[in-house]
Amino acid sequence: MIGNAADRRYYIDFASVRGGKIIEALQRTITRISPDTPTCQLFTGHLGCGKSTELLRLKAELEEQKFQVVYFESTRVLEMADVDVTDILLAIAGQVSESLEAMQIRLKPTYFTKLFTEVVDFLQTPIELGVEAELSVGIAKITAKTKESPQLRRRLRDYLEPRTENILFSINQELLEPANAVLKAKGKKGLVVIVDNLDRVAIRPLPSGRSLPEYLFIERGEQLRKLHCHVVYTIPLAITFSNDSAELQHRLGGGVAPKVLPMIPVRLRSGEIFPEGLELMRQMVLARAFPDILVSDRLALITEVFDSLETLDRLCMISGGHVRDLLGLLFDCLRDQDPPFDRDCVELVIQRQRDYRAKAIDPHEWDLIFQVVQKQRVGGEIEYHTLLRSLFVFEYRDRQGAWFAVNPVLAETQKFKSWLNHTHQ
Repeated sequence: MIGNAADRRYYIDFASVRGGKIIEALQRTITRISPDTPTCQLFTGHLGCGKSTELLRLKAELEEQKFQVVYFESTRVLEMADVDVTDILLAIAGQVSESLEAMQIRLKPTYFTKLFTEVVDFLQTPIELGVEAELSVGIAKITAKTKESPQLRRRLRDYLEPRTENILFSINQELLEPANAVLKAKGKKGLVVIVDNLDRVAIRPLPSGRSLPEYLFIERGEQLRKLHCHVVYTIPLAITFSNDSAELQHRLGGGVAPKVLPMIPVRLRSGEIFPEGLELMRQMVLARAFPDILVSDRLALITEVFDSLETLDRLCMISGGHVRDLLGLLFDCLRDQDPPFDRDCVELVIQRQRDYRAKAIDPHEWDLIFQVVQKQRVGGEIEYHTLLRSLFVFEYRDRQGAWFAVNPVLAETQKFKSWLNHTHQ
């Protein structure tokens, strides 16, 4: 979204209130600290809190610094409920090749040509690879074939899994290293791969007792780290609460903890309204209505979109600083009436969101929510993953570190209000 100038008008920089310059840290690691030695960085945060927007900004900034950046959404390429390390490695190889082919750089990894022929024989499924097929085409055809059939996918995996080290070796020797050399000859500083949406892998238990994310990012983390180019992986937020988070930091992060993109705080830990955060959320809404108007002049136009500043603030506060929720509420207002939206319309939209979200919560989860509200922190148990993943609870950062609060829309339910009254008596 940030890649071109037209989209950049909608971008709001929340770094000042998010508790740290997260994207800048990822960028500096590549451009300043280690431009010539491959780095592997981990990035996470709540679903819908703006990770993709920030990663696209990272891509644009790295491109300005003359890096070749391959950004892709793993959800488009991989089957998120059933994914293995070889799938991720092949997806990266395919996307890198495609990006190079677009620049007329054609590499012919001999290992893959041989591997694909063997795979087609092994699967006994007609796949027309063609003699001169590009690497990206070969990978795309095989993955397309296996994406529609779990049986084929399993057989392909059984075939590729014992060859993971060879596949890694070939990707490095026959693709990434030559690519880096050619790119540098063309005046580029190096290759960066950004794998977005990998945080959406299903959190399901495997026969080993570990969850799929733990298996991928911890057990197999060292292999994902071995690519000879800069890589940024998005990983599920829940895994950073696991007992193995230190192992994750060392195996996949190379000793560096994942960077977490928190919510935009519209309140402080004390419960008071946080004016800077609220102002930025207002700007996010107004930037969509008036992208070409100066930031300083937008507030004067508020009545074209809302009946009052208070109505806009109500929407910003109820979102809890969650970017996608706020845009969803806004979209819902648009479905009900044309702007300017009045307070009744906004309250109706909030009420619908509240009832929809509350419907999903069982008594046990309510107890967990109450515990989080009392302690302002989240423990490491698997149950808390549901709280974060279901957006029942939000994470914020300030000078003292991380803290957690209930999603404000749930604070308006009868259930929450009666609990609050009961505890304050």
